[in-house]
Amino acid sequence: MSPRPEEAAMRREVVQRIETVIKDLWPTADVQIFGSFSTGLYLPTSDIDLVVFGKWERPPLQLLEQALRKHNVAEPYSIKVLDKATVPIIKLTDQETEVKVDISFNVETGVKAARFIKEYMKKYSLLPYLILVLKQFLLQRDLNEVFTGGISSYSLILMAISFLQLHPRIDARRADENLGMLLIEFFELYGRNFNYLKTGIRIKNGGAYIAKEEIMKVMTNGYRPSMLCIEDPLLPGNDVGRSSYGAMQVKQVFDYAYIVLSHAVSPLARSYPNRDSE
Repeated sequence: MSPRPEEAAMRREVVQRIETVIKDLWPTADVQIFGSFSTGLYLPTSDIDLVVFGKWERPPLQLLEQALRKHNVAEPYSIKVLDKATVPIIKLTDQETEVKVDISFNVETGVKAARFIKEYMKKYSLLPYLILVLKQFLLQRDLNEVFTGGISSYSLILMAISFLQLHPRIDARRADENLGMLLIEFFELYGRNFNYLKTGIRIKNGGAYIAKEEIMKVMTNGYRPSMLCIEDPLLPGNDVGRSSYGAMQVKQVFDYAYIVLSHAVSPLARSYPNRDSE
C-alpha cells in the first residue's frame, strides 16, 4: 500500500510543473511541499499540498490562477480559488496525471506539522504501517475528510502517535512487533475504551490523556473542546479534532472492525459452524 518509486517520481514532476509557473511569476518565491507527500504517508488518491512563501500583502491567488490556466497545467474546469476559506487556497487537478493539488501562501503550520510527523516516524518505526492501513480503511468508508464528517490525516496521525506513546506493553520503536495485533488494539482503544465525552489527547511531554476541563482552561474565546479533542502539539489552544463532526461515526467503524478482526483471530474461530461464509 505504501507508494511505489514511480508514484513518487510522477508526483515530483507535478510539483516541478507548478513550481516552474510560480518561479516564472515570482523568481524569489520559495515553494515547499507539506502534508502526506512530504511525509511519505500518502495513498494513490491523496492530494499534494504546496505552500508558497514570499512577500505579498495579500495572497496573490488570482494571479497564480491565471498563470496556471495560461500554461495549461490544470484540467480546465478543475481549478478553483477558495479565497473565503480559513486558509485561502487554490485547488486544481494536474492535467497529465489527474493528481489533485492544493496551493496556499505563507502558511507555516503545514510545513512544521510535516517536520513533527517525520520526527515521530523516526522514533516509532511502526507508525507508517499503521497509518497507511488506517487511512485506506477510512477512505473506503468515506470518513477520511473533515468536510464529509470524517477525521483529517493529521488527527489520525496524532491518535496513532498517542496510542503508541501510551501503549502499556509494546515497544513501538522495534520493527518486529506484531502489526496485526497492534491494529486490533488501536481499533479496541478508539472504538471501545476511549472516553470521547470526558477525555482529550495530549502528545507533548511523552503523551497523556487529560480531562476536557483542563483543556478548556487554555482554550481562547470560551471555545469548548470538541467530541474528538486533540491538543495541537504545535499550536497551543488549538483543538485539532474540532471540525470532525462525525467523530462518533468513526468510533463506530473502529468498534465494528475490532469485533470482526478479534472474532477472526480468536482460537475459537476454527470451530464456528459458519466459518466458510465469513
